[in-house]
Amino acid sequence: MKDVFGSFGGAYVPEAQLKALKELEEVFLEYKDDEDFKKELNYYLKDYVGRQTPLYYAENLTRKCGGAKIYLKREDLNHTGAHKINNVLGQILLAKRMGKKHVIAETGAGQHGVATATVAALMGMECTVYMGKEDMKRQALNVFRMEMLGAKVVPALSGTQTLKEAVDEAIAAWVNSSEDTFYVLGSAVGPHPYPTIVKHFQQIISEESRTQILEKEGKLPKAIIACVGGGSNAIGSFAAYIEDRDVSLIGVEAAGKGVDTPYHAATIAKGEPTILHGMKTLCVLDENKEVAPVYSISPGLDYPGVGPEHAYLNEVGRATYESITDDEAVEALMTLCKTEGILPAIESSHALAYAIQYAATCKPSDVIIVTVSGRGDKDVEAVAEYVGVKNK
Repeated sequence: MKDVFGSFGGAYVPEAQLKALKELEEVFLEYKDDEDFKKELNYYLKDYVGRQTPLYYAENLTRKCGGAKIYLKREDLNHTGAHKINNVLGQILLAKRMGKKHVIAETGAGQHGVATATVAALMGMECTVYMGKEDMKRQALNVFRMEMLGAKVVPALSGTQTLKEAVDEAIAAWVNSSEDTFYVLGSAVGPHPYPTIVKHFQQIISEESRTQILEKEGKLPKAIIACVGGGSNAIGSFAAYIEDRDVSLIGVEAAGKGVDTPYHAATIAKGEPTILHGMKTLCVLDENKEVAPVYSISPGLDYPGVGPEHAYLNEVGRATYESITDDEAVEALMTLCKTEGILPAIESSHALAYAIQYAATCKPSDVIIVTVSGRGDKDVEAVAEYVGVKNK
C-alpha cells in the first residue's frame, strides 16, 4: 500500500480497481510538474476560474466579534461558486491526457457536480454525476444547473440517499467502465492516489493565502479555519502552513443537532478507524461497527468518513477538529450576511461559526484566516425553511 498517512490511507480495493488506480497514479506523477500541463492548468485557473481569489479583511465582522482580525479566503468567488473547480480542472486535464471521453463524479451539496459538469462542457466530454436522492431535493437548483450544463444526474437510492451513497454509486460505475471513463473524485478521500491528487490541486488556496497575508500583515496568521466533510477545502487551506508550527490548523465538522445525539457528522470527534471507500480512516460507526448514517443541515458535510490525511493530522496533533451545530452554522451565515454583505455556503458557515467564537478569545494583534469554501445561493431555500421552522 502507498499513500499511508500514519495508520491511515492506503488502497483497500479489488484487484480490478488497482489497475485503474495505478494508471491514474502514473499519469499524475508524469504530469503534475510538467511545464506544459502546469501552463494549461494555470491558464484556466486564471482566465476561466478567476484566480487568484481575494483574501478579504472582514472589518465589520472583526469589530462585532472583538479579538483577532478576521480575514476571509474568498473561494466563493471562483467560477461555479466554490473551491471545487480547482481540483476538477486538474483532474479533467489529466483525463484529457489519458484520452478519456467520459467523466463521472459524485456530489453532495452539488458544487462538485456543477464544477465537473462545467469543465466537462468546456472540454467537450460526456458527464454523469451521482447524487443522493435526498440531496437532490435539498439542492434542486444545483441539479438543474448540472443538467443545463449537459450532465446526466443519476439519483443514489440506497441508504440515507446522501453523499456516501453517491460515492458508492460513482465508484461502482467507474469500476465497470474505467477503460474509457475517468472518475473525478471531489474530496480528499478514497483510495490512493486520490487524496494526494486532490490535495495537490487544492493547495493553491493556502499557497495564495500565505503570500497574501504576508503582504497584508507582514506575518503569518495565528490560525487557519476551514470546514471539514471529506476535507478538500480544508486540506487545501492547510497545505502551505503544515510546516509552520506556530500556525494552528482548525477543521470544523458538522455537529448537526448535537454530537451527543445520533444526528451529526462529527467524524473525527466521534469516529473510529475503519475501511470506507477504499481508504482506512475515521468513520462514524453504529453499535455493530458498521458505517452509520450521519446528518447535517449541510449536504456537503454529511459524509460518515473523513480524508485520511485529516485523520493523520488529528492523530499527530498537528491539526485540531471542532464541531458546530446546525443552529450555530445558520446563525453565523446570517451574521456574515448582515455584517459584510456576503452570503456563504452553509458548509462554510460551520467554519465561520467557530471562527467567531475563536476570534473573541484572541488578542487584537492576532490574525486568523477563514476559508469561505463556497457561496450560499444554493442554500437560501433550505435556510429560509430552517429559520421559518425555528421561528414558529
